[in-house]
Amino acid sequence: MTYDDTVMIAAEGLAKSFTLHLQGATHIPVLGRMDFAVRAGECAILDGPSGAGKSTLMRCIYANYLPQEGRVLIRHDGDLTDITHAEPRAILDIRRRSLGYVSQFLRVIPRVGTLDLVMEPLLTLGVAEAEAKERAATLLSRLRIPERMWRLPPGTFSGGEQQRVNIARVMVVHYPALLLDEPTASLDADNRQTVVDLVTEACGRSAAIVGIFHDAAVREALGNRTITVTPYEKAAA
Repeated sequence: MTYDDTVMIAAEGLAKSFTLHLQGATHIPVLGRMDFAVRAGECAILDGPSGAGKSTLMRCIYANYLPQEGRVLIRHDGDLTDITHAEPRAILDIRRRSLGYVSQFLRVIPRVGTLDLVMEPLLTLGVAEAEAKERAATLLSRLRIPERMWRLPPGTFSGGEQQRVNIARVMVVHYPALLLDEPTASLDADNRQTVVDLVTEACGRSAAIVGIFHDAAVREALGNRTITVTPYEKAAA
């Protein structure tokens, strides 16, 4: 398939199932065949019932899951790159520079302070330490993480605080493509609005965004298109 230069994320014939080897090799089809493209500046909302495969699709886009069929293309260094079949080194480079992912979980290193954790993605890109520190501090402040906590490891924080650190760590880099898996699920109204503002700003920078949002108000505020995720059984019917 041919795409124009505005397409940042594309899925072609994507299908995913799981085999439970400890349960007699039970085969569980999850995600039906998916075809879509997301362009720069779009915020595409994944829509479908619980269990349809929305998070599975997200993990396939990020190459955490290997689909049984199809592929995912991510624009990287100006070209659409097949992340599904890329070498591990290439996948890591795409994640480092082109594709950010706010998951539902924060993975932290014990004893690494919050400010250092949020700065780290910028430092790996060669951003000067002073600038990285300023950008990280600005985001942590916007997300209402008190400065007195910046030196503490976020593993000691509440669930909502950890999620805000998770968001800051990804949004501190201006990725051209973003995946957002329920980033506002554990947030109060003020922090939820801050995340809406951050995502809106990312769209304004022409980022292509794919998101899962169960909050109707957030969906209404951010989504400019919908991608319906069809459960495998319905897709195969």
